[in-house]
Amino acid sequence: MVYVISDLHGYPMDKFFALLKKAEFSDDDFLYIIGDVIDRNGDGGISMLSWLLEQPNVQLILGNHEAMLLSCGFLFDDITEKSIDKFDSEKLGILSNYVYNGGSLTIQNLVKLSKEQRNNIMEYLRECPLYETVSINEKDYLLVHSGLENFSPDRKLSDYTANELLWTRPDPNDDYFEDVITVFGHTPTVYYGNEYRGKIFKTKTWIDIDVGAGFGEEAVLLRLDDSMEFCLSDNKNSGTDC
Repeated sequence: MVYVISDLHGYPMDKFFALLKKAEFSDDDFLYIIGDVIDRNGDGGISMLSWLLEQPNVQLILGNHEAMLLSCGFLFDDITEKSIDKFDSEKLGILSNYVYNGGSLTIQNLVKLSKEQRNNIMEYLRECPLYETVSINEKDYLLVHSGLENFSPDRKLSDYTANELLWTRPDPNDDYFEDVITVFGHTPTVYYGNEYRGKIFKTKTWIDIDVGAGFGEEAVLLRLDDSMEFCLSDNKNSGTDC
């Protein structure tokens, strides 16, 4: 079975593990986390990143928050007089933007790690893909953090810039590929109407799975094989376990 989830933003690990248990996630299954496990809450997602380093059947797809952290990698360089001289206004601007977007917790907890642990995490993030494609039960899926800015059905995925895959916010009327379902997060589904708060939002060509876990909503795990949704709520509706 193949599962997807996104935008956990420091979601408690005990709740995350309880969610996997509820879905009966096993070593024979595979989970894609479609970006943004870090920032905003808890320990800033450092426990999640440390866990991910050891998981052969879980893949993090890069989110805009991980990209912002990578752009602040200079924070973890050895402090020297030369490096301080290079800490210019451009770097200050990059850092300020990351802190504004909730990065303080992640930075604070990263610096508590050993240099080796920190380097392992940063290297892991540098190797995370911007997108993945999977085929399940004769259906094709594209997994990408934010959708596809400047979309054209004739445009190759490799031609999209990182920003076009990390920062876009699709309109409900936007259509993507007719024969591929695009699955993404980044935009909390409440953006499409209060009736979608805490719920997955679907159109005929794409699915937004950012249910707002970073803002206090319960995370939802989607199983692509049968479109089953799992969350820790006791409310149950047709096609869900939420």
